[in-house]
Amino acid sequence: MHESLMSLRAVRHYRADPVPRELVERIVAAARWTGSARNRQPWRFVAVTTPEARTALSHCGAYALHLATAPVVLVLASTENTFSDTLFDMGRVTQSLCLAAHELGLASCPTTFHPQDNITRVAQLLELPGTWLPRHAIALGYPAPAPSPSAIPTGRLPVAELLRWH
Repeated sequence: MHESLMSLRAVRHYRADPVPRELVERIVAAARWTGSARNRQPWRFVAVTTPEARTALSHCGAYALHLATAPVVLVLASTENTFSDTLFDMGRVTQSLCLAAHELGLASCPTTFHPQDNITRVAQLLELPGTWLPRHAIALGYPAPAPSPSAIPTGRLPVAELLRWH
């Protein structure tokens, strides 16, 4: 039950093999069906494949270094608005993108660009219109073995620790 959810992992090491454009388009085609508040669909996507641009993106956040080695970086832009649910919608579509990539045999890792100066740098790099802010990205590629040992813990908390009944 829920095998895709339970086997999805954030992967930060990728083979150099290119990801076919058709796979990226299939991932976005699947994720566009993600629900959003009032069906606003407050997202747009930019697929970044050039090494220079991926390297520039990798310098736009404390945890963005792996973007330089991912064959594709899918940047997610959200509209600048006063709706409090936009960031929630962006989280929903991010999970959909990662699950769609996983089902196609690709590894992924979501990333947040921060602070605001980095968001501005990414918007300029990608020549986004002023109303679209690139706060997030997803690295995509075929997984490569990770160096060991990893400093990142594995496993999940038990349901009994996470769920409270009232």
